[in-house]
Order: sequence, then C-alpha cells, then structure tokens
Amino acid sequence: QVQLVESGGGSVQPGGSLRLSCAASGSIFSINAMGWYRQAPGKQRELVAAITSGGSTNYADSVKGRFTISRDNAKNMVYLQMNSLKPEDTAVYYCNAADPLSRYWGQGTQVTVSS
Repeated sequence: QVQLVESGGGSVQPGGSLRLSCAASGSIFSINAMGWYRQAPGKQRELVAAITSGGSTNYADSVKGRFTISRDNAKNMVYLQMNSLKPEDTAVYYCNAADPLSRYWGQGTQVTVSS
C-alpha cells in the first residue's frame, strides 16, 4: 500500500502561482510513476502532469509552459509548480502514484483561481 498526502492548495488571483506538494509513504519502492490529476465541478478527472522514476515528464496541453512537475526521490515527494494560473485551472488536484499492480490517490487539495 502507498499513502499520499497533498498540500499547498489555496486561492489565488489570475496570473498568480501556487506550488503543490505530495508526500508518499508506505510501499514506495514499487512506485514507477507519479502524477497530478484534477477534477473541476461537473467534469471528469483529467491528467495534469506525470513523472516517471527516471524523470521523464508528460503534461496536458492546457498546462504546458505554465506548470512544472518535479520529484525528490530521497524525500519521497512530488511537486507541481503552477505559474500563470487561469480561472479554468480551478479544480481539486489529486496526487497519484502507480506501481505494477495498482494506482493510489491522495485526498485532494482545492485550487481556486479567481479575481
């Protein structure tokens, strides 16, 4: 089992920045990819960014050039730096981890972008 705890959400004005953090614990040795998803009201959960254990990254087109995912394997942490935030980025953001057998989710953290 893997446990994930997110932090760093909040409210920000358009154009602002936030940094999300995700702390992983448990059977972390089996994790081969981690990522961030988001779900806005009335919409499906979607991938925002992902990073493999080797450091390869993947981003949704809507966040490319604005968001950066990073990973600190020594600290079992994954981060999402979000710059130039837009109202359409408003959602609950979830940390995700995958191993060969399962996927794990954090509890989510709210990000609200509004003037």
